[in-house]
Amino acid sequence: MTEKFDNLFSIKGKIALVTGGSRGIGEMIAAGFLAHGAKVYISSRKAEACEATAKRLAESYGAECIALPADLSQLSGVESLAKRLSERESRLDILVNNAGAAWGAPLEQFPEAGWDKVMDTNVKGVFFLTQKVLPLLRQAASAERPARVINIGSIDGLKAAIFDTFSYGASKAAVHHLTRFMAAHLTKEHILFNAIAPGPFPTWMLSTGVGFGGKTENVDWSAVANRNPSGRVGTPQDIAGLAIFLCSRAGEYVVAQTIACDGGVVGTS
Repeated sequence: MTEKFDNLFSIKGKIALVTGGSRGIGEMIAAGFLAHGAKVYISSRKAEACEATAKRLAESYGAECIALPADLSQLSGVESLAKRLSERESRLDILVNNAGAAWGAPLEQFPEAGWDKVMDTNVKGVFFLTQKVLPLLRQAASAERPARVINIGSIDGLKAAIFDTFSYGASKAAVHHLTRFMAAHLTKEHILFNAIAPGPFPTWMLSTGVGFGGKTENVDWSAVANRNPSGRVGTPQDIAGLAIFLCSRAGEYVVAQTIACDGGVVGTS
């Protein structure tokens, strides 16, 4: 018997929703999906930025990218996003729960507002958006073509960070375990859950943490890169490649895993 390996990494024709897709890791994943033939919806809290990114990505890759702005830290925003998506699509092949928030403050001064904002966005938002779009995921799911959910965690949920981001690390550890919980309930329905735990990437969030003020271009990332076993920060190809693998036939037997995409930070420590 000769096995066929045609289209092993293909996601062509799939419909994806990437939250937090207007910049950073979400934008990187959305770009990779578009480049490989998927139709992509992106969501972010700021409508103007979301629309601008969707327009730019659609033009860059000659593919369909649609903005659906929403504040996913609020249940009303989650419900609005799910409703607007269901008005446009009868199925959802891929959900990437990437929208996130961080807050840094010394232990003694860490505020309740910083705790709640991060937990509401990073954990509550992930759970309830998945819940609200579950009918669309079920419509897409079959034994031959499972639906996929990727939750974006962080290496800060696998190891203690050097920053005073107490709620962020706790929230990402929760995302990793929530991924396993959801997989336990939904894998038999052919909805496959995995988490990606990114390490250092040139994003707005990391830029603010290391003192670059949110800038991601025309800044020297070497100080961050030099602390990485691989000697560099991540690229769009790194994170998008892993996401595409998990959403393709090639990644179909990988279920309920949290995969570090970090150049070796966690594995070599």
